[in-house]
Amino acid sequence: MTDKAVIRAYDDGPLLVRGAFEIQTQDGDVIDARRATVALCRCGRSAIKPFCDGSHVAAGFRASTSARRANRTAG
Repeated sequence: MTDKAVIRAYDDGPLLVRGAFEIQTQDGDVIDARRATVALCRCGRSAIKPFCDGSHVAAGFRASTSARRANRTAG
């Protein structure tokens, strides 16, 4: 296992998190992941948020994993 977390976004699917990580609520409470690799929901339809339950398939969720650059001007 690596010392750092690696997050991989899948086209039209979840974020897969591997490595050393901790998931917290917005209040800082730790959410027990119960495993070393987890899939996090990106579509908002999962019944077990923040984890993915595959609902993105039925929902027709679409999201590319291609990085997008913001238009920035030098200033």
